[in-house]
Amino acid sequence: MPTPTKGPRLGGSPSHQRLMLANLSQQLFEHKRITTTVTKAKRLRPVAERMITFAKRGDLAARRRVMRQLTDKSVVHELFTAIAPAMADRPGGYTRITKIGNRSGDNAPMAVIELVMEPVASQSVVNEATSAAASAAPAEAPVEEPAAEAEVVETPAAEGELPAGSHGPLEDGEAPEGFSVKGNSNSMKYHVPGSRWYNSTTAEIWFDSAESAIAAGYAPAGGEAAQKVSE
Repeated sequence: MPTPTKGPRLGGSPSHQRLMLANLSQQLFEHKRITTTVTKAKRLRPVAERMITFAKRGDLAARRRVMRQLTDKSVVHELFTAIAPAMADRPGGYTRITKIGNRSGDNAPMAVIELVMEPVASQSVVNEATSAAASAAPAEAPVEEPAAEAEVVETPAAEGELPAGSHGPLEDGEAPEGFSVKGNSNSMKYHVPGSRWYNSTTAEIWFDSAESAIAAGYAPAGGEAAQKVSE
């Protein structure tokens, strides 16, 4: 079996991977944006953008080339009649990937991949905006003192939001003294020392005990049985 050149293969075989990417492309062109894993989104981007490049040609040969991968004729029609004309002035970068955090359960990094349908600004508009920003810069330069005032007020507010029995992460990444339970703010899970994912987890907040983490609304990662480890 041939070895993939861009990291681990998504499916069990090259044909399986091609079918997966074709199905993801079809869903992307139909709904204009889809949610998937970061790995699949990065592998989907060049495949989808190449189909858009074929669609921008608009001839019969390009349509037949796209229909080798997309089985839904209505999606192909949408690609050639709506999506491609909207991107006629765009030289590239037809898709945008936005990371949205990890998925609960397997902790897989997730992302939203969407079509960039916004119109491209002409060069004259860009030049006009640049000149306007340059002329307005000297007038706005003296107003900088209130920013320092706001900066001083932010730190106490952030500290007051920490729940009882918790501590913010240190700059060196080490655990604060007396705080050994790691917490993940995105998944609202906690990890006790010795548990399965403890060493691979970067603490966004530290707790002095599992009880403090539970009181703050955090749940045990992998269930209570996975976190019943002597600390």
